[in-house]
Amino acid sequence: MKRRHFLVGAAGLAAVGVGATGVSLARMGSSSDYADATKAMRAVIPPHAQAHDFIRYATLAPNGHNTQPWQFSVAPGRITIRPDFSRRTVVVDPDDHHLFISLGCAAENLVLAAAARGYRGDALFDPMGAGSIDFAYGPAAKEASALFDAIPVRQSTRALFDGRAASLAVLRALSQAGTSADVDVALITDRTAMERVRQLVVTGNSAQMADPAFVRELKAWLRFNPRQALQAGDGLYSVASGNPALPDWLGPVAFDWLSTVQSQNDAYSRQIASSAGLALFTGARDDPAHWVAVGRACQRFALQATALGLKHAFINQPVEVAALRSDLAGIAGIPGRRPDILMRFGYGSSMPYSPRRPVAAVLRDSEV
Repeated sequence: MKRRHFLVGAAGLAAVGVGATGVSLARMGSSSDYADATKAMRAVIPPHAQAHDFIRYATLAPNGHNTQPWQFSVAPGRITIRPDFSRRTVVVDPDDHHLFISLGCAAENLVLAAAARGYRGDALFDPMGAGSIDFAYGPAAKEASALFDAIPVRQSTRALFDGRAASLAVLRALSQAGTSADVDVALITDRTAMERVRQLVVTGNSAQMADPAFVRELKAWLRFNPRQALQAGDGLYSVASGNPALPDWLGPVAFDWLSTVQSQNDAYSRQIASSAGLALFTGARDDPAHWVAVGRACQRFALQATALGLKHAFINQPVEVAALRSDLAGIAGIPGRRPDILMRFGYGSSMPYSPRRPVAAVLRDSEV
């Protein structure tokens, strides 16, 4: 759910990179090879898709630090999503809140992909199955949709938007997509309220970046060049945040040198100012079942935004820093409830896509 910048002045880092590229350009891999690989990952599933095709679309869902904390099992007429706790981010997400939201995002993709290819069912959370989600499905009429079409092109865009406002019709469509029986979404477009949220974001970011454990965990998931990103198949690809590719050895050094709290806070401030609005998702209760429901609603919102030509990005610091949650809830008019996901949305350009692991890497005990 989160993508982080590690500098404000990309030109400064580019200058560092130029000095290093003569030593290890080949070792960093080719950006064109990376683009080809991510294009293949996001290819449209065939008309007569099978379970593995649906799973590939499920893995395109957003997830915290791009850890992809899921495993899939396949049986006749059934796909089960299980949490992969080996991919937990215990510092930023100690109660696995983001992990279960990520599973919900993947489940929504699964349901939409199956429906578009002639299979109907629902993804049900199993509290007795260690937090698994069971998707039982059968043949039905095909239900193509704009949300399905948006799955392979949706991305969390960590860049400035162009500042354009969203129309009332667009805001209504986004609100409808992000609301369910168990989930509410508050759209914040008033500039005074957005400024108050911005203050919480930079306060939360400052607190997180002052925590050495948080920084170590974040750095463990950073990927600094195409080869590294493709080899791992996961993590936060720095080029997708607008930074130049760097050799493996230089990336962590550049992060320590250039990723100041002030530079990050300035970047977040500009991003929020350039956005059309903010969206805050809140589940009816604070438990894994409702976190999954939030993930599904959040993904529908993101896909609807994509279908309408908008971009989005997660800014979850006031959600992750517990001391800031009540202030965030108050701004959104939901006092007493735990905020689950905060994102910004607006109009802007596309960025390189983040990597994904192949389906074979996320499958376990398949029966078909």
